[in-house]
Amino acid sequence: MHLLEADRISKYYGNIVALKDISVHVNGGEVTCVLGDNGAGKSSLIKILSGVHQADEGRLVVDGEPVEFASPRDARAKGIATVYQDLAMVPLMSIWRNFFLGAEPRRGFGPFEWLDAAKAKAIVREELNAMGIDIRDPDQPVGTLSGGERQSVAIARAVYFGARVLILDEPTSALGVKQAGVVLKYILQARERGVAVIFITHNPHHAYPVANRFVILNRGQSLGTFEKAELDRQELVRLMAGGRELAELEHELEAIRAEVSA
Repeated sequence: MHLLEADRISKYYGNIVALKDISVHVNGGEVTCVLGDNGAGKSSLIKILSGVHQADEGRLVVDGEPVEFASPRDARAKGIATVYQDLAMVPLMSIWRNFFLGAEPRRGFGPFEWLDAAKAKAIVREELNAMGIDIRDPDQPVGTLSGGERQSVAIARAVYFGARVLILDEPTSALGVKQAGVVLKYILQARERGVAVIFITHNPHHAYPVANRFVILNRGQSLGTFEKAELDRQELVRLMAGGRELAELEHELEAIRAEVSA
C-alpha cells in the first residue's frame, strides 16, 4: 500500500491529450522524480495531484483508499502540499511572516487575542534548524534570501504544517549550481524526516542524486517507472532525450562543427 498513488491517470483538454494512463506512486521517506521536457505533461499531473484539476480517467489513492479532490483544500486535508515555482511568498514581508502567512500563533482570547510574534519567530528558527537551514534573522525580508534559501523556507513551511506528501514543482529550474545543491540537500532532509516527496523536474542531473525512483513523461505518456538501481545517470538522460532524437541531434551538431571547422 502506497501513501499516494495515481493510477492510470488521463486528462484531456478538448482534442488535446495532456496525460494518458500515467501511474505514479510515492511512500514516506522516498523521493519519486517525475521527469520530462516542456510539454511532457508535468504541470497537468501536478494540478491533478494537488486538487486544482480533476482527472478524466483513472483514480487517486491515499493510504489505500480512493479519493477525489474537488479543490487544493481537499488535497491539503489529506496531507498533500505543493510548492510551486513562484513559492507564494511576499518578498517585502519577513521570513517568519511568510512562514505562517495568516496562520500565526496567537495568545489571549476573543477580543483580547493578539499575535504571538516571539513564539512565531522561535518556531521558525527551530523548524529551519531542524531542516539544516541557518537563517541570520527571522525578521529579514524574504526577498533578501537567495533563490535556494527561499525554496528551503517553503519546504520547511510545508513540512511544519503537516505535509505527508510534498510535491515540488521545478524547484531548481531557475537556480545556479550552488543554490540548486542547497535545495537538493533540503529535499533529502525532508525525505529523512519521513516525508514522501514528488520532485518534478526537467533536469536529470538534479533528479539522479536524490531519487528513489524515476517516472519519465514524454508528450503526455509515460516511458516507464524505474527504480534507481535499474539505470544509471547516462541512461536516464538518454531516456529523457529519446534515443533516436538524441542521436539525430548529435549528428546535426557534428555536421555544424564540421562546417565551422572547414
